[in-house]
Order: sequence, then C-alpha cells, then structure tokens
Amino acid sequence: MNDKKLIDLIEKNKPAGFKNLVDKYQRLVINICYGFVHNRQDAEDIAQDVFIEVYRSIERFRRKSKLSTWLYRIAVNKSLNYIRDNKKNTWFQSLDILFNENTNAKVLEPEDSKNNMPDKITENKETSGYIYEAINALPENQQIAFTLKKYEDLSYKEIADVMKLSLSSVESLIFRAKKNLQKKLIEHYKNL
Repeated sequence: MNDKKLIDLIEKNKPAGFKNLVDKYQRLVINICYGFVHNRQDAEDIAQDVFIEVYRSIERFRRKSKLSTWLYRIAVNKSLNYIRDNKKNTWFQSLDILFNENTNAKVLEPEDSKNNMPDKITENKETSGYIYEAINALPENQQIAFTLKKYEDLSYKEIADVMKLSLSSVESLIFRAKKNLQKKLIEHYKNL
C-alpha cells in the first residue's frame, strides 16, 4: 500500500491504515530510535510513542515531504527527549562504526572466543562507554546528523530533509562532528 493510501485511511480512522503504517515502517522507526538510545527495548518503547504521535497528529502532515521523512523527524525528536528525560548510559560497539564510511551500523557480535574473555569484554565496554560519552557531548545538531549518517546510513540530502537544513549545513555538521570526536578520542588515548 502506498503512503497516500495509508494517510487517507488513517485520516478516516480506518484500523487497516494504522496497521499497515506500523507494518511498513516499524523496523525503520525502531532502528532510528536504536541509533540514539542503543537499547532495543527502549527503542521499541519509543517507536510505540512515535506511532501514537503519528496517529494523533496525522492531520498536521502537510504531504510536502515523504511520510518516511516525517517519521524520521518524529523518531529523532522522541529519541532525544527520551535521552534528556532518562539520561541513560549507552554505547557503540565498535570504533569502526565511527569513522568507516562504508560500515552500516549494526550490533556486532564477538567473532571468536578471544573476545569473550572477561578482560576483553570489560575493555570493550569501557571503550564503548567513552565513545558514547564523546558523541553525547557533541552539540545537538552534530549528534543528530552524525547518528543519522552512521546508524541509519542516510544520505546527506535525506539528513537535510529530516533536519530541515541545507545540504552544505549537514555536510559541515558531520565534518565537525567527526573532527570533534577524533580530537576527544585522541586526547583520551593520550591520557591512558
């Protein structure tokens, strides 16, 4: 079912419209939320809030952008509100996610038994914790742009649409976010 039909059905209070919306976009919304909160259960809870918000405010959707862009905006805002309200500590699984343009952000499983050693697990958690703190310390727009690029693998154009910014602003935000993270990580590892 196309987005226009989904919106029409939801506006007419037809249960099939909302069910199809959730079926079509649930995975996308959960992944967006997970990119910010790094906890599957929390991401699923936030996703529920996103769909409730969509249902309650569908009449405000002006249809000037794609439905998925509107969902991205709501999911980002709900995720940031959740972080602000709960101040949860979460982390990335790998440094590669930060700086490798071709890496799609996925939860990485240990590949061999060496990674399952208690000291290696502790070291990975400490590193991941510091990386998350560094990302969380970025100015909000840098954090949003960086997370959408690294976790959702959105194009700069898509990020510009979601954030309602120009393409050059998004490029600048991501560039500054990477530089700020590199600087923080270099400082951290020099002090070890």
